[in-house]
Amino acid sequence: MLVFVLIAVVTFVVAAVPYAVCLLCLSVLRLNPPDPPESSFEPTVSVVLPSHNEASIIRRRLENIRDLEYPLEKLEVVVVDSSTDGTADVVRSFFEDVDDLSLVLVREPSRRGVAAAVNEAVSAASGELILRTDCDSRFAPDVVRRGVRHLSDLDVGGVTGRQAEFLAGSEVERDYRGLLTDLQLLENRVDSVFIVHGPCFMFRRDAFKPLPHDTLADDTEIAVRLRRTGRRVAFDPEMRFAEAGTSGFLSRRNRKDRRAMGLLDLLVRHRDAIGRYGLYGRIVLPLNAWMMWISPWAMALGTISTVLFALSFGPIGLSVPVFIVIGFALGQSERLGPLQPLYPVVDSMVSLLVASYKLRHEQDGVWDIDRSSREAFE
Repeated sequence: MLVFVLIAVVTFVVAAVPYAVCLLCLSVLRLNPPDPPESSFEPTVSVVLPSHNEASIIRRRLENIRDLEYPLEKLEVVVVDSSTDGTADVVRSFFEDVDDLSLVLVREPSRRGVAAAVNEAVSAASGELILRTDCDSRFAPDVVRRGVRHLSDLDVGGVTGRQAEFLAGSEVERDYRGLLTDLQLLENRVDSVFIVHGPCFMFRRDAFKPLPHDTLADDTEIAVRLRRTGRRVAFDPEMRFAEAGTSGFLSRRNRKDRRAMGLLDLLVRHRDAIGRYGLYGRIVLPLNAWMMWISPWAMALGTISTVLFALSFGPIGLSVPVFIVIGFALGQSERLGPLQPLYPVVDSMVSLLVASYKLRHEQDGVWDIDRSSREAFE
């Protein structure tokens, strides 16, 4: 029995180490980044929009892009479409009534995944900068202006923003994004951010290299490649965007597990960068690798050891797994009270555990459509 206790204590400590390090750094460091400098830099920007069966929401997305606070003659929208629901017709119809804002519409004969669509879009784009986004998101009006100000610094290869609005009102997603924002602020202070947000990620077109078609986290893959060229990727919490999210445990699995697969795969692909590229390879990448590869399995082993120890006391020990199940149920229904902010950490670890298994069997780069997020926009 003492063996189970020892294993549980050690593994829970191992799982908690990177989070404890982050909390310590957050408590002693000033993390709010200064505003990017004002600049006369006003380059052309191509807004890259992969789409698949988005006819019900893409017009509203295009309206949001049209209303950005940036000269329309310097904006270009590149839509790469593999739809069968008439999305391309909606796009063409929208641009018939729009002056100045230009359109490049690339039709894919078959759906090959987001990475392939991003490759096609960047290849067809003419802008000096690329703003990669999604159909089920929307920008704050000053997103392009803020991104351009960051990229007026030649040492910056890309910049990502912060999800400031949560369509469909998911508190679990809000808490998760809050934790991720703290981590990104810390990474931004240390060197360069690791995870970037596909709905709001601006980078230099001339620094882009085509992605493997089986890439699952295309946005963060681009960010890591940028850092390997010697340029950092910045995080601007005032570069705001909105996206939908859900709190339900099962409904989160489709999007979160797939995203986790991409991040785990990316860490393996770029494992040779650990220890290189300044503090990025010495701190940022090892910290993320520990959080994503080690902590979930340590937590799982600690949980199993705790349950086995409890069961050694007979039927009364069944209360422990029951308590765990109840905790999950309360967490996904946003009723854990003061412990609710911890639930997204556990939820993300579940995704990483599932992803580490699925990564051996599923890696085609094609995402399933998240219908719940689309419904939030319709």
